[in-house]
Amino acid sequence: MKSNTIKDIKEALKTVVTLDDPFIQQLELDERKGVQKLLQNWYKEQENIKVQHEKFNEMMKYENKLAGQGFEYIVGIDEVGRGPLAGPVVAAAVILPKGFKLLGINDSKQLSEKKREEYYHYIVENAISVGIGLITAEEIDQLNIYEATKKAMLEAITNLSIRPDYCLIDAMKLNIPYPQQSIIKGDALSVSIAAASIVAKVTRDNLMKKYSITYPEYKFEQHMGYGTKEHLLAIKKYGPCPIHRKTFAPIKNS
Repeated sequence: MKSNTIKDIKEALKTVVTLDDPFIQQLELDERKGVQKLLQNWYKEQENIKVQHEKFNEMMKYENKLAGQGFEYIVGIDEVGRGPLAGPVVAAAVILPKGFKLLGINDSKQLSEKKREEYYHYIVENAISVGIGLITAEEIDQLNIYEATKKAMLEAITNLSIRPDYCLIDAMKLNIPYPQQSIIKGDALSVSIAAASIVAKVTRDNLMKKYSITYPEYKFEQHMGYGTKEHLLAIKKYGPCPIHRKTFAPIKNS
C-alpha cells in the first residue's frame, strides 16, 4: 500500500462508495498523515452523501404517496419575484420522471448561483415536461402581485406539454381542473416544487441579467430587481425605467 502515492490514493478513493471496501481497510493501516487526512475527508464526504440521500427521500414523501395512489404526472409549481421592485414574476411547473434523483436539491434560495445553474440544466434535461409562466411589471401593476402570481402559475401549467394528474403548489391554491395540494414552504419539502423553484429562479435571474444590458444604470444583474440600497439610490437618481413596478413603494410615492 505504501508504494502508492498520495495522489494515486486520492484518485482511487473517487471510485470507492462503501465503508466495507477492502481498500478502505487497507488505508486504515497506512500510517502516513497524508493518507489518514484523505481517509477522514472521504468519511466526511460519505456522511454528507448519506444525509443528502435521507433529505431527498424525505422530500419525496408527497410524490411517493401520490404515486402509490396511482397518479403518474405529478407537477410541482412555484414562483419567484413577488418581492422585487422591478422585473416580472416568473412561475415554473415541472413534471419529473419516475426514479428521478438529484441529491442536494432544495429551495432555490438555499443554493448558490453555481449550484442553481447546475441543477437547472439537470432538471430541464431530465424532466418529462417544464412549463414557464411570466407576468410583466406592467401586468403586475394592473392586477396586483397576488393575482399576477396566480396568473403566472396558471400560465406555467398551461405551457406544460403534458396534462398533469396532480398539482403540488408552493403556498397557493389555484382554480384549476386538477386535484391539488398547497404546501407551505413546499420548495423545501417537495422535490417537485423545489425543482420548479430552481427553474423559475434561474429563468428570472437570466432575464434580469438581460435587462441589465438594456438598463445598465440600475445594475439589475447584481440584485435582480430587489430593493437593495444601491438599487434604491439608482431609482432616486434616474427615476423608474419601463420594467419597474409603478405600484410598489417607494416608486409609487416618488
